[in-house]
Amino acid sequence: MNPNPNPFQFVLDALLNEKKKFSPKFLHHFSDMGALELKTLGDIWPRVSVKRKLSVLELLETLAEENTLVSFDDFAKSILTDAESTVRGRALRLLRESDDTRLVPTYIDMLKSDADAQTRAEAAANLGLFVALGELEEAPPDIKKQVEDELLAVAHGSDDARVRRRALEAIGFSSRPEVTALIESSFKRDDSAWQTSALFAMGRSADNRWDERVIASLANVNRNVREGAVEAAGQLGIKEATPILLKLVEDEEDDDVTGAVIWSLSQIGGEDARTFIENLLDQTDDENEDQIEFLEEALENLAFTDELDKFDLFNIETDLEFEDEAGDEEDS
Repeated sequence: MNPNPNPFQFVLDALLNEKKKFSPKFLHHFSDMGALELKTLGDIWPRVSVKRKLSVLELLETLAEENTLVSFDDFAKSILTDAESTVRGRALRLLRESDDTRLVPTYIDMLKSDADAQTRAEAAANLGLFVALGELEEAPPDIKKQVEDELLAVAHGSDDARVRRRALEAIGFSSRPEVTALIESSFKRDDSAWQTSALFAMGRSADNRWDERVIASLANVNRNVREGAVEAAGQLGIKEATPILLKLVEDEEDDDVTGAVIWSLSQIGGEDARTFIENLLDQTDDENEDQIEFLEEALENLAFTDELDKFDLFNIETDLEFEDEAGDEEDS
């Protein structure tokens, strides 16, 4: 008997043992995996049941959301070719925040060729990050253009509506002029799903031409459209939306929409938003730890928003001073 067994062997054994629930204590072994671990896992992965795979991937996704120090990118990349479409889709979700441009050709191939519509939709969603990075000049221009071209082709194409809507949302980050027309036409459809996706794209556009449409949609009877408008109001920093959001949160019965309103208020900033969130925090039961944590994070984000606003105001005032000085010099 080996007195010093490989710790990773316990993970492999646990994956294959369907009689026992997979223990969360093994999840950290999937972070920053080395080549040997990936190889040994790849050897047994086809023998793991689909149910077990999905259960582990769901646990990994939850852990990644809670702990920013873990990275499951290498593992997720290794299973993008899994035979089961739902597993491929989950792997794409684990890679949602990966900025590795080497993934772009794989995503585009999956967007165009994967047999499963939901997986194609996940690939479209992942490509949005590279449009955003390109707008910030943090990704090569040729990659940005390639991704935009593919997303626009899909959004205008005949694929499943889910795929086209995700492509619309992903291309929302782009400043290309044809994107404006695409968002406009999608928003005008008599279809709440398309209207919601158009609102998501508006929020990502950093373009205040959409402010009136977003504000008008805050009162939409459809819950998804309403939530899309709430998120867009926050992303666009629409200060005129604050009183409407404050009124909306009083009447809103959907917890997800209420959470979106609170976060949007933290993105817009201002004293009214601060007072409201602080009051909510004071009224929250001490046993409701998740709600307390969320509200505290919202207050931290609001403080960050207000600091940015002060910085922007300082820059504007400085520019005006320079303009006045330049005018005085010309007059003299």
